[in-house]
Amino acid sequence: MTNPTNDPTTRASAPASGDQPAVLTGPLQGVRILDLSRVLAAPWCVQNLGDLGADVIKIERPGPGDESRHWGPPWLPGTDGQATRESAYFMSTNRNKRSAAIDMAKPEGQAIIRRLAEQADICIENFKVGDLARYGLDYASLSKVNPRLIYCSVTGFGQDGPWATRPGYDYLFQGMGGLMSVTGERDDQPGGGPQRFGVPIVDLFTGMYATISILAALRHREVSGEGQRIDVSLMGAVLAMSSGQLSNFMIGGKVPGRTGNASPNITPYGVYPCADGLFIVASANQTQFTALCKALGHPEWGDDPRFKDNGSRMAHQSELHEMFSEILRKRNRSDWETLFTEVGVPAGPINDYAQAMAHPQAMYLNTRLSLPHASGVDVPGIANPMRFSKTPVTYRRAPPMLGQHTREVLQEIGMDDAAIAALAQAGTIKLG
Repeated sequence: MTNPTNDPTTRASAPASGDQPAVLTGPLQGVRILDLSRVLAAPWCVQNLGDLGADVIKIERPGPGDESRHWGPPWLPGTDGQATRESAYFMSTNRNKRSAAIDMAKPEGQAIIRRLAEQADICIENFKVGDLARYGLDYASLSKVNPRLIYCSVTGFGQDGPWATRPGYDYLFQGMGGLMSVTGERDDQPGGGPQRFGVPIVDLFTGMYATISILAALRHREVSGEGQRIDVSLMGAVLAMSSGQLSNFMIGGKVPGRTGNASPNITPYGVYPCADGLFIVASANQTQFTALCKALGHPEWGDDPRFKDNGSRMAHQSELHEMFSEILRKRNRSDWETLFTEVGVPAGPINDYAQAMAHPQAMYLNTRLSLPHASGVDVPGIANPMRFSKTPVTYRRAPPMLGQHTREVLQEIGMDDAAIAALAQAGTIKLG
């Protein structure tokens, strides 16, 4: 039976604010994060940490808030069925966070954020290099008020170097970092040319590298008592995640090109036509190749000198692909999936997202979750894949509305209602 605290379909009754009762059971229980980030890479990191139990205070501009709030459609539907102005994009990466709308351009706002930093374990930001120093919110400033603070900066190009001050988004780094040069069909094939990934893969990888870095820094602080500065860049991440292709280049001396759905290193490992659609065969070793040939009714191919090992097969990749395709196109994908699974060869169809979500294993894993939003409706989401036997991830808060928790956060640092009202009147804060 699934542990209820780790079951994303388990939904506690929520208070009027749209937050679930704050049951902190994750491995980061008691860790507080001051989140100065927006858009995707750094917010993705912070959502991971929030799922692990950290208390996240997300600082947003009182007017527009995080710019990804406006990246729609689609928009979250309201209780009347009409679209709200809460974007699906923002919903995807901001659960388990409290939103405090504070204007850091004003001295009073800066003072509030510094007070929050005094009580924080981690601060994460993704402003352009040097921007936060103008407000006294850079690492050098905040580490003076809190030497134990772990301060993670996520930038396009890093803190130093000739391009450090330039802005950039995921798409740019997919192109500039070489990823698009190996993604898509060859120029001599129909539809050939560079392609971007269907998801913002560089942002997501950068967020994961930031997550790992912060967890490592927490361990270091546990041992030493010291905080530190972390620098994670999208440029560094796109090159690191391309390690396999770059290894081919650095060792083989040949610039990698696009190979479409075929692997540049393994075959048969690609997409094949079946009677009812496209089908993936992923045979990665000699045992699987031999089993695959037998399942196709041609055991002699396993002994063919052209296909005796992976190097030989790569030399005859196109020929082997045509031989396989001629047979595979005669039957449906489900037939081949059943047959190949029986002989231990990984294989399966190319699903769209509706089919992927309806897959029996995705359903068994409770992939879909639902959280009550402050607007009065439920927000669908995708469960975190990290599963713990002792300290499960928790889904305590739906993505917040702008400034939803401003009053709550300011009260926690000792501000009374009169002071909060004065800040709101001056436009320094926005109350949800």
